[in-house]
Formats: sequence, C-alpha cells, structure tokens
Amino acid sequence: MKFLDEAKVYIRSGDGGAGAVSFRREKFIEFGGPDGGDGGRGGDVWVEAVNGLNTLIDFRYQQHYKAKTGTHGMGRNRTGANGEEVTMKVPVGTQILEEDGETLIVDLVREGQRFRLAAGGNGGFGNAHFKSSTNQAPTWANPGLEGEEKTIWLRLKLIADAGLVGLPNAGKSTFLATVTRARPKIANYPFTTLHPNLGVATIDGREFVLADIPGLIEGAHEGVGIGDRFLGHVERTRVLLHLVSAQEEKVGKAYKTVRHELDAYGGDLIGKPEIVALSQIDTLDDKERKKKAKELEKACGRPPMLLSAATGEGMTDALRALRDIIVASSGGDTALPDRSVPVESDVEDED
Repeated sequence: MKFLDEAKVYIRSGDGGAGAVSFRREKFIEFGGPDGGDGGRGGDVWVEAVNGLNTLIDFRYQQHYKAKTGTHGMGRNRTGANGEEVTMKVPVGTQILEEDGETLIVDLVREGQRFRLAAGGNGGFGNAHFKSSTNQAPTWANPGLEGEEKTIWLRLKLIADAGLVGLPNAGKSTFLATVTRARPKIANYPFTTLHPNLGVATIDGREFVLADIPGLIEGAHEGVGIGDRFLGHVERTRVLLHLVSAQEEKVGKAYKTVRHELDAYGGDLIGKPEIVALSQIDTLDDKERKKKAKELEKACGRPPMLLSAATGEGMTDALRALRDIIVASSGGDTALPDRSVPVESDVEDED
C-alpha cells in the first residue's frame, strides 16, 4: 500500500428540495384549501477520524464527495425526505484546511471525532405554509436552498509519542526495526526511507509509538533532498530521539545540520525534549568512540547516549529514557493515554 499524506478533495452538500403547490380536491370537502408539503433538507458532508487507517491513499482514487439532494414536497402535506449525507473517513491526526492550504478548518486528533464540513440546504416551504385568513389559496412555494461547495486539503500528521530524526543512514530505520515489529526498508544508501514508518516499542511493560521519517540533509527546508515535508509527522510527538551516525566524519557538524533544519521548519520542533545518541558505535574502536562521543557532547551540550542496534548496546537505556519523558509529559500518569493509531505500520517503501 502506498503512503499518501496530502490530498485535495472537492465536496458539495445537497440542495434542499422544493416545496409543493397543491390543493385538496376531495368530494365531500367543500373548501379544500392548500396542502402542499415542504421540501426535504439536503444531505450534509461530514469528516470522521477512524482507527485502522494511516494513509490518505483512498483520496487519490475518489476526489469528489457529493451529498444527495432533498426530495421535493408533495400534496396532502407530505414533506420530502432529507437527502442522504456523506461521511469521509480519514486517519486520526488528519488536518482539514481551506483551498489556500493554510487556513485550518479542523484538526482530528481523536478516534470518532466528527465535523460537518458542508451543511445541506434547507428545504423550501410548500404553499400550505403560506395560508392565512387573508390568503386562503396561496399559489406559490419556495424552492430549496442550494448546498455548499468547496475544495479542501487533507493533510495527515501521524500521531506518535516519540520521533526519530537524523541525517540519512543515521540508523533510524534500524533502530525502529530493532525495538518494534515494524519492518521498514533498510539499506546502505541515502534516502532508503522514502515515507514515514510507525512502530510500537515496549519497555518494562509499557508501550509507546515511535515514528521514523526520511533523513534530513542541509537545505532540507528549501526542498533539498526529500525536503522537510515529512517533519509534520513528528510535530505531535512528545520527545525526539536524535541519532547521529558514528560513521560521520564530523559528528558535531552532523548534529548541528539537523538542528538547523528543525529550527528552520518551525512547528516548535526545536523546543521539544531531545535525546541525543551516537549510533552504530559497533563500527568504532574504543579510542575513536570516546573521541566522537566527546565531539558530539561539545556540539549538543550534554553527554550523548551510545547505541548499537547490531549488538544491542544502549538500546534498553534509550527506550527507558524515551519512556520517562513521555510519562512525565503526560502528567505522570501510571499508564499512557490510549493512542488511536495503527499498532504497526503496514506501509512499505517503494524501491
């Protein structure tokens, strides 16, 4: 299944049904009078956040959502039926924006959350509505009101507790695959990860969701490489795990490059709690390991964690550090809040 985190959709609510012009014509009723019923209301267009989805791919194949028109009124004071509504089902974490792509309409962050995007038009009054002592035989009725139509943008921001950031080949996907059951594509070349991946990590009986996004390079905020468009998927996280590969020639510069891109992107990413780790340390001898750890400490201002997914060194400590920050940010609850996201990402990267 392909990953799609942005889609443009046209929506239109239903028109209201027209009122009827009708008069009673019964044999034993001398003064029949008007009996035209009102038109039915047009259908609404709703959006609903549901569990089990982690991509907007469905909206690539269906880009128009139109509700039904209300039924016209009829004689004998019969009101027309309301038009059938339409509900767009989207993943939890989807934002709905106006056509300009900037004005936020609603942010769907809870499973089951619903929002009416377009209201159906009211049905028109039949001529029975207008009868009075001075106008006993009105010969007119109202047409139904038109529905609303607009073009909107859907933008998905995955909901996760912790996010993995770093340069390409920093070991983010390897870390995710080691501590969760997610199976992202892993290879020894830049931009192996083309799309965000989710996984659930468990430590000491507690679970939390990890998000891995494609690597950042210098100039990502200007569109260099894959760019920074996937940073939106770590905006909602409570903590960032910043991985710096031990194979980088200048680990301090690598750290500062990513921090600069986070700052340039905005979204308060630069202010999130951050855990810095030197990854892939199994590729270094003891002397080189200490040298690079010291260089990275000078760049970030605190001792980095030392990790190796191959040997398992430091992995448990990293998970516990992430868990502690997540629990602290949730108010010290003994259990993490329910997360309405898929347990494991079934999105596979394309070659």
